[in-house]
Amino acid sequence: MFPTRLTEGYRAFLSERFAREKNRYEKLAEQGQSPEIMVIGCCDSRVSPEAIFDASPGELFVVRNVANLVPPYETGGDYHGTSAALEFAVQALRVKHIVVMGHARCGGIRAFADDTAPLSPGDFIGRWMNLVAPAAERIGPRTGDMAEYQAKLELAAIENSLQNLMTFPCVRILVERGKLQLHGAYFGVATGVLMVRDPETGAFKPAVEDMPERISMFSSRDAGG
Repeated sequence: MFPTRLTEGYRAFLSERFAREKNRYEKLAEQGQSPEIMVIGCCDSRVSPEAIFDASPGELFVVRNVANLVPPYETGGDYHGTSAALEFAVQALRVKHIVVMGHARCGGIRAFADDTAPLSPGDFIGRWMNLVAPAAERIGPRTGDMAEYQAKLELAAIENSLQNLMTFPCVRILVERGKLQLHGAYFGVATGVLMVRDPETGAFKPAVEDMPERISMFSSRDAGG
């Protein structure tokens, strides 16, 4: 039986958002999509890019996977979901921005940091999370609190994905020509604070500067485990 929660949500969508934005949906159906921004986010149900950025239909091209990872460019495997979405966004949709958005308390990053069994039994997650290994090597072994180390690893994984993006020829060429920009972002689930990466220094800073109370809560609640 189809989930009742989804049916109820759909009814609300029809009577509220769809009714309010019916003209927009009709134009999107006729003209197709032309988003300028691609977001590569985590499939964690707590972190929806469309909700965080208050996006309207057609504004964001979103791909989500476990731990918001971008694999390096390679063509030897059989299935490349994230790479295919990236290729489509860059070469067909001509997006102008790609945002790799990580988040606090990521279960995939925590599982890698703990060096425990995969998130679930099966054939795929363990190998997928090996993509985090270069980031872990870059920050070195854990020497202190696990929560602090996990937060560092979450940020380092974003940096690693940005570097992997540049291994895709279609991305590198457009970045070098100034037609495509790459961004890193980090969302605090408990606080709602969005941190964005400074392209000059690589440091993550608050996206909105006039939120001192929420910003001060960042390290104690989100990075604090």
